[in-house]
Amino acid sequence: MADLATTDTAPVDPANWTCPAPLRDQPVVVMGHGGGGALSAELIEQVFAPAYGNPTLAALTDSAVLGLGGARLAFSTDSYVVRPLFFPGGSLGDLAVNGTVNDLAMSGARPTHLSAAFILEEGVELAVVERVARAMGDAARTAGVTIATGDTKVVESGHGDGVYVTTAGVGVVPEGVDIRPQRARPGDAVIVSGPIGQHGVAVLSVREGLEFGVEITSDTAPLADLVAAMLAATPDIHVLRDPTRGGLGASLNEIARASGTGVRLRERAVPVPDEVANACGFLGLDPLYVANEGRLVAFVPAEHSEAVLAAMRAHPQGTGATLVGECVADHPGMVVVATGLGGTRVLDLPLGEQLPRIC
Repeated sequence: MADLATTDTAPVDPANWTCPAPLRDQPVVVMGHGGGGALSAELIEQVFAPAYGNPTLAALTDSAVLGLGGARLAFSTDSYVVRPLFFPGGSLGDLAVNGTVNDLAMSGARPTHLSAAFILEEGVELAVVERVARAMGDAARTAGVTIATGDTKVVESGHGDGVYVTTAGVGVVPEGVDIRPQRARPGDAVIVSGPIGQHGVAVLSVREGLEFGVEITSDTAPLADLVAAMLAATPDIHVLRDPTRGGLGASLNEIARASGTGVRLRERAVPVPDEVANACGFLGLDPLYVANEGRLVAFVPAEHSEAVLAAMRAHPQGTGATLVGECVADHPGMVVVATGLGGTRVLDLPLGEQLPRIC
């Protein structure tokens, strides 16, 4: 959609904007169903949610918060099918740990234990499996979690893609912490923890054999310590989300829809490294939709935003923390972007994933 500028005489109501969308009636699974966008949401809403139907699942958060014996535990699971297995700055192994650790951290939890399930394709070299496992062990030690249990299955040659990993994790949610997308409120400051788009471009560069004049490395990292520092600044953080599949754009849309509020993003405030912007421009990608694996977006009451930003910038994983927008009462359920040219555009939920098999 072209940018639409507002004028003093004719204010634009983004709620009235419409864009054509491709037909999404699909009798079979397509790659977009795994991309974290609109097709993924439809798959969950039309297939999984009706089949499982329970209040805990209905929250549709990155991790479920369960009350057990007076304690609150966060519980999450995720599968990792990234291709290639190794890329600048990371690998399938550390993704499988950091991704689940971060999902737990997005509820404010302190992750403690993980499980690890491997699906191996017949014929994959044991040296590759060992390299993945060692990367997982190193990442677990860095994140301060224990891989306490696991499973291994082997499928026939041609029925897999080398190595797939599924991890599940548990963590303890501190008393007084209530972090979920439904808590976003008009007036909240929207903060990202650092530059976006590095992970997706790093994986793509290896997958497609592309060179951009400078090596772009993945941002994969555990974020639980960063979240703990933020909570020490104020326990009243409303929302946290790690913008993985679908990038920052998908995460903001999910939060806006869950909370029934609007989000206004300032395009020039979003930290996009020059090398990522150049690569995305060359490839025709929008960095707002490119996956990240070591970044978070936070919705924080405005009165606490400076304290939270200071705490983030004092932490190694938050040195690039930036205020990028605000939560608003206007255009509920929608995200709009104030462009660098003075216009406004809708940032919609992506249909699928610009870059499949990215995590």
